[in-house]
Amino acid sequence: MMMELGAEISSIAYVIQLSVAPVFLLTAVGAMLGVLTSRLARVVERARSLEDRYAETPAEGQTPLRRDLKVQARRARLIYVSMGLCAVCALLVCSVIVTLFASALVRAEFAVPIAVLFVAAMLAFIGALLFFLREVHLATTTLRIGPP
Repeated sequence: MMMELGAEISSIAYVIQLSVAPVFLLTAVGAMLGVLTSRLARVVERARSLEDRYAETPAEGQTPLRRDLKVQARRARLIYVSMGLCAVCALLVCSVIVTLFASALVRAEFAVPIAVLFVAAMLAFIGALLFFLREVHLATTTLRIGPP
């Protein structure tokens, strides 16, 4: 009985060691979500400011503002997709951790599902980073410094 308990504790300790790397990945995804949230807040603030200026501007002067509003809308969509992919990544990483523990508890081999979940998480994170880079590129290429 004591040997069995010791083996179970060792098994759980090993699963905890295995789950440390995915937990660090969750930390990175959380940090990425924080960055994306800040960027989205700035885009929303900028869009609201442009909408106020647009409402006060005569029709002949609205074209540049309309163009800027379209850029802000595109940036917001890119950030939203990136945030969604980060959330999917986090859910998949959590699923990896749960599957690791389930594998230890039921004493079954879940290596393939764990690998598939982890690869899917990495693909989601890669997608999130690509959309983030696209949004940063859009923000920097449409940047105007100085008077119009």
